[in-house]
Amino acid sequence: MIPGASSGTGETDKPTSTPQVLRWQIGSVAELVQETPRVASLVLDVPDWPGHDAGQHVDVRLTADDGYQAERSYSIASAPEDRRLAITVERLEDGEVSPYLVGEVRAGDKVELRGPIGGYFVWKASDERPLLLVAGGSGIVPLMAMIRHRAATGSKTPTRLLYSSRSLEDVIYKAELDRLASAGDGLTVAHTLTRKQPEGWTGYSRRIDTAMLAEVAWPKGQMPIVYVCGPTPLVEGVASLLVDMGYGPASIKTERFGPTGG
Repeated sequence: MIPGASSGTGETDKPTSTPQVLRWQIGSVAELVQETPRVASLVLDVPDWPGHDAGQHVDVRLTADDGYQAERSYSIASAPEDRRLAITVERLEDGEVSPYLVGEVRAGDKVELRGPIGGYFVWKASDERPLLLVAGGSGIVPLMAMIRHRAATGSKTPTRLLYSSRSLEDVIYKAELDRLASAGDGLTVAHTLTRKQPEGWTGYSRRIDTAMLAEVAWPKGQMPIVYVCGPTPLVEGVASLLVDMGYGPASIKTERFGPTGG
């Protein structure tokens, strides 16, 4: 899921041990969704897709005309129930892969991928514990798969999302998050805009801190499970703050951004 710059891109730098049973497959781009000026979702038809859990990721491989290959890992954005597979990518201007996926690829193009990968950072709707999700930038991608999975299964699991973005135009999936949060089924969404806020903004306007978490997070006595995804400083900071607030480290699952080249 995540690379390149500390702002995140939808790729992950975590080493993956790919099981031998996984193989490269060809997905066809069925739809392109421009989420923000720098972020797009690729909706793919993958004929032999084996299914996935919310929170897993895939490897994507591009091959140049001269045979040069580049691979990146991207979180899956779609719910396990969706007919098509979706990944969401942030463009890095100096990247090898993301500028092609965000800007050059077109509907009908073929994309080589392998997955699903990962079993630690996953959530299933059968888990009825209160759910706290904390995202920074494109760290929202695997968490959105969880939120979509929750909606697709009709789960009423109490869920709170705290989402940190640089500005309102950088909020990925904003319209969908607004719609899902207005359904009245136990999902609440809080935004913090760290660099620029529109006139009349009533949300948070700073980096995530103890006071913000105290207002948004579930009380520790309610035994929530926590998923945090975003740039390394945000993930480490949020996890440390939650532990200081009394959350058990075992209840906090994290995914971190790191440099991979885009």
